[in-house]
Amino acid sequence: MPRKRSINQNIPHRLLPDFRNLGTVLRIVLWVNGLALVLALAQASTANELWQRMLLGSALLQPILLATLLALYLLNDRLARLSYWLAAAIVVGLTALLTSVFSHLGGELFAGPLGWTGFDEARRLLLAAALAAALLLYFRWRALAMSPALQDARLQALQARIRPHFLFNSINAVLAIVRSEPKRAETALEDMADLFRMAMGGAHDLVALKDEVALAERYLALEQLRLGERLQVRWQTRDMPPDALIPPLVLQPLLENAVYHGVEPLAAGGIIEIKLYGKDGQLHLEVLNPLAPGVAVSEGNHLALSNIRERLALLFDVEAEYRVTRNADSYHVHIVIPLRSEQP
Repeated sequence: MPRKRSINQNIPHRLLPDFRNLGTVLRIVLWVNGLALVLALAQASTANELWQRMLLGSALLQPILLATLLALYLLNDRLARLSYWLAAAIVVGLTALLTSVFSHLGGELFAGPLGWTGFDEARRLLLAAALAAALLLYFRWRALAMSPALQDARLQALQARIRPHFLFNSINAVLAIVRSEPKRAETALEDMADLFRMAMGGAHDLVALKDEVALAERYLALEQLRLGERLQVRWQTRDMPPDALIPPLVLQPLLENAVYHGVEPLAAGGIIEIKLYGKDGQLHLEVLNPLAPGVAVSEGNHLALSNIRERLALLFDVEAEYRVTRNADSYHVHIVIPLRSEQP
């Protein structure tokens, strides 16, 4: 059974940072080097002394920082399975241990003015542990501060899963063919039931891409029942990783936007192109649709697309990209998120 992550508000947001997230790593690097610069400025009395302190400090700081980040990257999954306080203690202890190792490897280069003393080592270990603890507290505070915003975004996604006008249009389309094409009407009703069952069922932070595609296919089948040959869909899924994890209801709102603001206003209709593929450890989702001149995005649809952006940013930080390219006759959305697969 694939592991799914509930959005139940009784389940707390992850408090330990994801050490494989690019945003987390960048924040750690910036905070550590910024603090080192402040300490050098506070201790130096001349520009030359400042430069020397920065060089000497970097010679010790950067190896410790890189080694710690690498170790945390490798231990990330195991730390995530531990209780928060135990994982935090391991992070602080690991930082102190690597500080001690690199201090001794540097020998006399990092010794104090009186030579290598126990006080120098204790001071460095204490500073390293204090800095690691401070960073963990910062990430804990950030996670707690973000949690209400993330829950609001999830609730908005739940409340705006399928628009009422889509339901009414689909019912009217089925009624129009129920006598002339009963088999087709029966299939459409089954698609509608499956669509709403998937959309209104248990919500999760991340779902399998194949499930999101299945929901999108049922949605498009119902829209094709209404629009007929005016709506053409071109899927490009040869390189799609079916078990990749994505936030739910990302693809369907993009397709709804493509149908209602792209294909439907055109008398001759048009083609919606959907590209799903993995590349260089990233998952790419692209939706390209024609655009009638002068078509503006409605407020409701703008909120739906903004909700997608917000959820991507909250779940993946700087590793998520949401690009929109609008030309005179086309609208192109390109989403890039980390490629993650389902785990047993």
